[in-house]
Amino acid sequence: MGHARVDSYTARLRKSAHRVRGGLRRSGVDYFRGDGSDWIALAFLLLTVPAIALGTIAMPVWCAPAALVLPIVAGGLLLRPASLLGLYAAAATALIVESVVLGPYTQGPARVTPGVVLTVAACGFFGLVLAQFRARVGVPWRRGGTMLFDLRERIRVQSALPALPKGWHSEMALRPAGGQSFSGDFVVAARTGHGGRTLEVVLTDVSGKGMDAGSRALLLSGAFGGLLGSLPPHDFLPAANGYLLRQDWDEGFATSIHLVLDLETGEYELLSAGHLPALQLHAGSGRWEEKSGEGPLLGVYDGAEFDPTKGVLAPGDVLMLFTDGLVEAPGRDISEGVDRLTGEADRYVAAGFEGAAWHLIEAVAKDVNDDRALLLLCRN
Repeated sequence: MGHARVDSYTARLRKSAHRVRGGLRRSGVDYFRGDGSDWIALAFLLLTVPAIALGTIAMPVWCAPAALVLPIVAGGLLLRPASLLGLYAAAATALIVESVVLGPYTQGPARVTPGVVLTVAACGFFGLVLAQFRARVGVPWRRGGTMLFDLRERIRVQSALPALPKGWHSEMALRPAGGQSFSGDFVVAARTGHGGRTLEVVLTDVSGKGMDAGSRALLLSGAFGGLLGSLPPHDFLPAANGYLLRQDWDEGFATSIHLVLDLETGEYELLSAGHLPALQLHAGSGRWEEKSGEGPLLGVYDGAEFDPTKGVLAPGDVLMLFTDGLVEAPGRDISEGVDRLTGEADRYVAAGFEGAAWHLIEAVAKDVNDDRALLLLCRN
C-alpha cells in the first residue's frame, strides 16, 4: 500500500510538472507571436532588477548603478505600458536602496549620482514612449519585423510572372528607391482565356516612392490581381481607375500599362493609363519601336477611356515594359533616358536577354533615388 501511494503521488507530481511545462511553453509561444500576456518577460526583468542591485552593492566597481538601464531598455522593447510602469517602480526602488547602502555620491566613486538617476529616467521615458507607440499601432515589436517581411514577400510573389509555353521567355526585375524593401512599382500577371492562351500583365507605378508608396502598392497589387482575369481586358483599367477614386487618397494617382498577349499568334494589345510607352525590338530590322495606348492617369477622374494600340511579336522580337525610374533624371529629357536604355539593351540582342533585366537596371539607373521596374518578354 505504501509503495502504491508513493507511485500515485509521483505520477500526480509528474502530471502537474508536465502541465506547468506545457503552460509555460504555450505562454512563451503566444508571447513571441504577439498573442499572449507579457508576464513571463515582466517576471524575468523584475528578477534582474534586484540581481543588478545586489551586484552593485557587492561590487560597485564592476556593476555600476547605471546598469539598471539594461532591464529598462529591454522592458521598453518587450513589455506593454502598464507592465512597464511596474518595472520602473522596481528600478526606482533599487536605486533608492543602492543610494542608501552605498552612501552619498560625494563620499566616493561608483555611487548613485544625479547623472545616473537622469540616465535611468531618460531611458525609462523613451522606453515608455516606444511601448505606447507599439500599443497604439497594435503590432508587438516581436511580430512587426515578421509582418513587414511577409508583406514584402507577398509583393514579390504577386510580381512573379506565370510560366510561359515553349518559345517564350520573360524577365522581371524590381528595385525600390534607396535600397528599401518596399516599392511603389509592382506587376500583376495571369494566364487567362481558353487553356491559358492569353497572357495578361499589368505594370503599375504608384505615386511616391519607397516606403511611402509601398503600402498603397500592396493594397493596389492585391486589388489589381483580383481584377485581372476576372474582367474582359478592356474593362480592367476602367475598373482599376474606379477603385483608386474610391480610396480618396491625398496622393492617390498611378500610372499603369496593361499588356494582353496571345501566346499562340504573338498578337498583343497595349492599354495605357498615363504610363510610358513600351518598347518593341523588331528582330528583322534590329530597331526599337515605341508602342503606347492612350489614356489618363488612374485615380484622377471618373469615366476615363483607354484606347489600345496593337502589335505582333514575331520570332526573335522583344517587348520591354518599364517605369519612369529607369529613364527619368533631373535635367535630362525622357527621350535621352529611353535612348540610353535601348542602347544598353542592344548589347543583349546577339547573346539573348536571359538575365538582362537586372543588369539593365544596374547599367542605366543604378543609383537613381526612385523605384525602378523592368519587364522583358521575348519570343524565341
